Amino acid sequence: MLRRILIAILVIVIIAVGGFVIWASSTNPLMPEAVAALEGNDAVAVDDDGYLSFSPVDDQPTAGLILYPGGRVQAGAYAPLALSVAENGYYAAIVYAPLNLAFFNVNAAQAVIDAHPEIETWVVGGHSLGGVAASLFAESNEAVDGLVMMASYPANDNLTSRTDLSVVSISGTEDGLASEDSIQQSASSLPAETDFVIIEGGNHAQFGYYGEQDGDNPATISRADQQAQTVDAILQLFSQLAGTTPGDS
Repeated sequence: MLRRILIAILVIVIIAVGGFVIWASSTNPLMPEAVAALEGNDAVAVDDDGYLSFSPVDDQPTAGLILYPGGRVQAGAYAPLALSVAENGYYAAIVYAPLNLAFFNVNAAQAVIDAHPEIETWVVGGHSLGGVAASLFAESNEAVDGLVMMASYPANDNLTSRTDLSVVSISGTEDGLASEDSIQQSASSLPAETDFVIIEGGNHAQFGYYGEQDGDNPATISRADQQAQTVDAILQLFSQLAGTTPGDS
């Protein structure tokens, strides 16, 4: 009888784990804009070094951005955003998330930092669950100078002690998954000087290029407009950090 019970429990566990893996692995396909961005262009070279790497061709940047993807979203969905940042003279990278869930590898950004000693100023960031992972990485990592939260908020209050960390929290008024109220309530868990950028008409899914997302509200602005405003906020964060001008200047 005991053997039968143990076998039954094992079968239930296997089914549960298998179901979770299937659920986590089910992602929307990349939109054409993301596929195109992964090819790079004359100004930006794109490589896969165990993470997606976007390097300005004619600049030698001393500042860089590392992005964590949102939950059950492919890393490539943020390629247009990373490409735009690199086109402005900064290095950019997007880390992969095991089972498309960033909290399974919170320290993924460390491999990027270790591989690029020429980068003096680092900003980490992420969308939704990826923002949570980025905030956890930034808590105790002194190599991180800035943090970008896109439709996200930290898991705890530990960031309040990092008075040296520059943070921007970017959200959309039409977000159906990370409401404007929840984003504002996260202020008490972020450094006092955090900059809150609210995109009128923006929603949750338009921070990436992976189509629509269940539970989200329709955006009233285009995806390109929301992306442009997001990039502007990230570039403004870089400009606030000392010595983060693109290239060698």
